Amino acid sequence: MTTPLSNLVLYEEDFIKIEDEIKRLRQQTNATVIFLVDRDGQLIASCGEEGEIDTTSLASLTAGNIAATGGMAKLIGEKEFSILFHEGEKDNIHISVIAKRVILVIIFDHRSSLGLVRLRVKKSSEVLNQVFEEVQQKRERPGEAAETIGSPLEEITDEDIDRLFG
Repeated sequence: MTTPLSNLVLYEEDFIKIEDEIKRLRQQTNATVIFLVDRDGQLIASCGEEGEIDTTSLASLTAGNIAATGGMAKLIGEKEFSILFHEGEKDNIHISVIAKRVILVIIFDHRSSLGLVRLRVKKSSEVLNQVFEEVQQKRERPGEAAETIGSPLEEITDEDIDRLFG
């Protein structure tokens, strides 16, 4: 499935906002680990106790899970299922689609609850949605994004050039 943000390019300030938000979300939910994955199965960011988790496989399988449930949704007349929950013996996985572009994966255990995770994800989704809207706007107007970041050469003065070549 192709997404509006295929070949996602994040500027450093966008990545920092994303990292800050998933760190905050992890703390608020007592989650073990949080991943942010694009719909193509590429890991964007993560925080927490990854331990023995194969993050590449998890990211890929999560994207496949979203694609499969999207197919099921269409069969029953839904656009998609934006939230999935898997309950295990010791760990649970909450998966949600953010801004129809990325997938938020939260792995948590008995130290948290589904209700708390859902409540906190709702608030974090708004923040992450805003970040990805900004990323999309930068992508649609690349010249403007470059102007706001500034040129790496803008701090070089004529005197610096004279010293370098003089």
